[in-house]
Amino acid sequence: MCGIVGYVGKKEVVPILIDGLRRLEYRGYDSAGIALLDKGNLTVAKSKGKVELLDNSVNRSHYSGTVGIGHTRWATHGEPSVTNAHPHTDCSKSIAIVHNGIIENYLELKEKLIKEGHKFRSKTDSEVIAHLIEKYYKGNLEKAVLSSIKKLKGSYAIAVITKDEPHKVVAVKCGSPLIVGIGKEENFVASDVPAILTHTRKVIYLHDYDVVVLNEKKVQIKNIKGKNVNRRVEKITWDINAAEKGGYSHFMLKEIEEQPDVILNIIKRRIDDKRRIFFDELKLNKNDFKSIKKITIIACGTAWHAGLIGKYLIEKHARIPVEVDLSSEYRYRKPPSIKNELVIAVSQSGETADTLAALRLARHNKLKVITVCNVIGSSMVRESDSVIYTHAGPEIGVASTKAYTAQISIFYLLAVHLAFLRGVIGRNTEHKLVKEFEELPKLITRILNNKKDIESCAEKYKQASSFLYLGRNINYPTALEGALKLKEISYIHAEGCSAGEMKHGPIALVDEKLPTVCIAPKSVTYEKMLSNIQELKARCGIVVSVATERDNIIKKHSDYVIHIPKVNEDLSCILATIPLQLLAYYMAVAKGRDVDRPRNLAKSVTVE
Repeated sequence: MCGIVGYVGKKEVVPILIDGLRRLEYRGYDSAGIALLDKGNLTVAKSKGKVELLDNSVNRSHYSGTVGIGHTRWATHGEPSVTNAHPHTDCSKSIAIVHNGIIENYLELKEKLIKEGHKFRSKTDSEVIAHLIEKYYKGNLEKAVLSSIKKLKGSYAIAVITKDEPHKVVAVKCGSPLIVGIGKEENFVASDVPAILTHTRKVIYLHDYDVVVLNEKKVQIKNIKGKNVNRRVEKITWDINAAEKGGYSHFMLKEIEEQPDVILNIIKRRIDDKRRIFFDELKLNKNDFKSIKKITIIACGTAWHAGLIGKYLIEKHARIPVEVDLSSEYRYRKPPSIKNELVIAVSQSGETADTLAALRLARHNKLKVITVCNVIGSSMVRESDSVIYTHAGPEIGVASTKAYTAQISIFYLLAVHLAFLRGVIGRNTEHKLVKEFEELPKLITRILNNKKDIESCAEKYKQASSFLYLGRNINYPTALEGALKLKEISYIHAEGCSAGEMKHGPIALVDEKLPTVCIAPKSVTYEKMLSNIQELKARCGIVVSVATERDNIIKKHSDYVIHIPKVNEDLSCILATIPLQLLAYYMAVAKGRDVDRPRNLAKSVTVE
């Protein structure tokens, strides 16, 4: 949620801040603002809505300066408005702050500050930070920030400037992502790499309670006790073009189209020339894997759906019991742990607040934790025993696509790898399963080459007010994910459910106006799915089937058929996902939605 960018150097700061905010707009787009320092003056500009509106306003006013901070907001406390937009200032308007996260004790702090004479302008929790810093400021911004954060409860990434120290930016991280960019006679702070990648490839991933002081010459990092700490400088290997649209109308479409390359990359990184699977980052040895008695997968949203598929795959191949938990529920139901239990945490960003909290609970209970993640150096990666990177590249569209299929791919390979290590399968079976996986990129490309059929389907049913998605076995989670994608970006109500559960309630929704998307590739449950489809047609339901190529039987019982290539049932969940992503995409485009930035959503959910 929310995006932060800050700069200190010799260049004109406004273009740097605006460009950085554009690249962070996927994190929040209810409002935007900047604060800059120039010749001892603090200037703030804010606007409701997208960064484009802020850019127009700033250009008309000819703002100038070489030090500044900027913010794109996803509203938590207070409606989207100019007043509630960041940056927020103190009473004297000499200190400005931007904040990502939630301050849980802000009401208590606000009441005390009001009694002390502070005047508040907004309805946000963030503004208390500006007034706290004002309270503690005695000529040293770093010390004032250190004193202030000791009073805060919650999660936060904060960047601060003051006109009394015009060549300095102070920032702090706790629970929300924040990185430092190292330049030549200039330095940066940001929520994510794309904001600063046009200026530097050298970044530092801050740890919780790191306080960083930046000027144009130096970056100094201290812990909450004020002691200097060293953090490793990482070099970003991917290019800024990976975070650009590259001629596509939307990031989401680009990222859907990138999925063959993502899986090819996984093949190159995870499979050797003898078709043996390897996970070189894992710090667990063969005996660790042999001794596993239970696996618990924790995740949220789309990553949770990937985890559900992981359960099917690991239980089938490795014969290990798997439980899949929503991270937000795992923490509060006090789950009992057993000896030799392994926890797998799944997150695209590695900063998902609920999953990070669940991970910490697992570590507190002395369980081994592996994180499946797309972002190198993220909080979940640092706090886990081990990591498996998906290496899907930057995903900018809010609705996850390529990160999801990458997560499923990792679970497939992990399931086969575990099965081999535990002696459940031999090398011949491993080779067979790996060979089938290696066919995926070309099979996905075949689906993408037939996008027009899916676009026609979206056009045909774009007026529907609700959809039902049905799947069985490994494609039950596919139904959940398909429904979620449609909800996220088209704002059409959609429900995903197990086809076997249809008669236990959802069938009451079926009529001549409700399209039902039935995921029915050739599989062990194909005949059951065909029976479900016939039950829908008997009640005048509209049936859109996702079926295997050359399946002529299903055509007789469907109003529309989207074909996918024939594939091993374990991998059908990846192929079936592609047309569902495209269906949601084209439905949203047909309805004129903002595909990459759907309302009320943000890419990285760093608040609970």
